[in-house]
Amino acid sequence: MLTAISPLDGRYTQTTSVLQKYFSEFALIKYRVYVEVKYFQKLAKTIPQLNGINDDVLTTLDDIYTTFSLEDATKIKETEKVTNHDVKAVEYFVKEKLSSAGLGQFLEFVHFGLTSQDINNTATPLLIKNAIEEVILPKLHELVASIREKASMYKDIPMLARTHGQAASPTTMGKEYYVFVERLEDEINLLNQIQLKAKFGGATGNYNAHLAAFPQIDWRTFGDEFVESLGLKRAKTTTQIAHYDDHGALFHSWSRINTILVDYARDIWTYVSMDYFKQKTKAGEIGSSAMPHKVNPIDFENAEGNLGLANALFEYLSAKLPISRLQRDLTDSTVLRNVGVPFGHSLIAYTSLIKGNTKLELNTLKLHQDLDNNWAVVAEAIQNILRREMYPEPYEALKNLTRGNAHITKDVIYQFVDSLAISDDIKNEIKAITPHNYVGYTF
Repeated sequence: MLTAISPLDGRYTQTTSVLQKYFSEFALIKYRVYVEVKYFQKLAKTIPQLNGINDDVLTTLDDIYTTFSLEDATKIKETEKVTNHDVKAVEYFVKEKLSSAGLGQFLEFVHFGLTSQDINNTATPLLIKNAIEEVILPKLHELVASIREKASMYKDIPMLARTHGQAASPTTMGKEYYVFVERLEDEINLLNQIQLKAKFGGATGNYNAHLAAFPQIDWRTFGDEFVESLGLKRAKTTTQIAHYDDHGALFHSWSRINTILVDYARDIWTYVSMDYFKQKTKAGEIGSSAMPHKVNPIDFENAEGNLGLANALFEYLSAKLPISRLQRDLTDSTVLRNVGVPFGHSLIAYTSLIKGNTKLELNTLKLHQDLDNNWAVVAEAIQNILRREMYPEPYEALKNLTRGNAHITKDVIYQFVDSLAISDDIKNEIKAITPHNYVGYTF
């Protein structure tokens, strides 16, 4: 949409539109309606005043949210203009639907004993949970699978490593990919241990009104059962609002995942700049408006930028949401309306990285040349074999040979080995080591 203020709903809408089902104003309203309806149904099974409602009638109330439409949401927004309260407008909408279902005498049990945050702090973690499970995590798993595929493909491809930017003991390209697979899978495992909670306990979290009206009912057990039936866990002790510590943990976890992916994007970008990777071209695409020869690593740059934006918001949400003045203030409400934004930027980044991965073509010639030009890296192997043989001061001998010497070649290494007072068998063992096979485990 060309007039959109945010690129999430403009330039990148093709990627992010799938999140409208969870993070749009329409979605929030629908989730609120869902919680209100489910709460009424639970009450009908609990308090005597509603016991007479037929089970079939109760089941038909599901239609209120399953058939919820843009027209319904618009009607609620129109009511909100009068009430100046978004959740109260939802309450009136549900009451109208119950009245149409022949339940007019029971309308005052809609939103019974609740405060708006019982609805908001149940609807919001639920929509976040569903978005993660149905969209964000599947896309992340797809990305991890694409990295794992590269790791397997390049498992036996030797590569000059660089520590501190300097030539170092060789590795394999596949192993360097596996580094990110393991890091991401570990963090996803931690993410999956985080359980989102709902706040559901009345005006200040104590079930005051519920207990005053029905002292014989165990409302804490009621709340536990209700929230768990929605797929969440109830926070036991709260103020008027959720404490959001679980949200903070969730956002921190996503931030760590994204940080790993920033590291990945920068590494791949660097390998492209080193000519270790070529990028597949596509007819009609332009790499640079000025330089026709270029194919820029734009997917990895796009991902890095969007991951940075996402993390800035995840960090802010993590720091802000758990803080509220006394029993509540309203700052969490306006902040939470942006909860979909970091997930949107994350989704763009994951999509870009997957696309970027498909464009990469390994330039084995360049990898081979770099290894051939850096025979000094086998010095580590030589000095440790010499240590094994208890040869005196092997480190110092290799240091004198290699440090500051820019012309360490195969011949130089062989001449050094031949000069050593060791057996021919050990010399042959050392000479069998090259920058191409000195890679350790290939994982």
